[in-house]
Amino acid sequence: MDYAMIGKIEKAKRYAEETERITFHNFMLEFKGDNNTYTITYSSEGWDCTCPGFRAHGICPHIMACERIFEKMLKRAPLPYAPGQNVVSDIEKAKRYSEELDRMRLISFDVTFAGDNGEHHTSYSEDNGWDCSCDFYKSRGTCCHSMALERILKGMIHLHPTAHP
Repeated sequence: MDYAMIGKIEKAKRYAEETERITFHNFMLEFKGDNNTYTITYSSEGWDCTCPGFRAHGICPHIMACERIFEKMLKRAPLPYAPGQNVVSDIEKAKRYSEELDRMRLISFDVTFAGDNGEHHTSYSEDNGWDCSCDFYKSRGTCCHSMALERILKGMIHLHPTAHP
């Protein structure tokens, strides 16, 4: 391993502790709830979840868990509680879900990463793997931004076998 790569690994460790550097623009994830598996999307238009609770109230424990996990990276106020929502039960469930990261599988996302040397666009999809606008990624196929996100997202990423590194 060369010194440039060692430096990027060290920077990635530091960046992973500074999640406020990251801004999610959109993501799609699969969420294994207690009763079923749902798809959650986050974008400039807001949140969506395929669960019945979200359809009824515009908020659900799955999204509440995502808000807890990705809090500093969303740059958006949490969704308000809804009339008729079982708030206490949903809060308890969301807290438990946010501690059980193996329930979530990120399918794709796009973020802006405020690095030491400027802003970089980093993206991921299960089918195509990582991409980053930084020069190091373009020459090596990995970078401190993708490595930091891998640390932060703790096993929620599962590359398709044919995806590039």
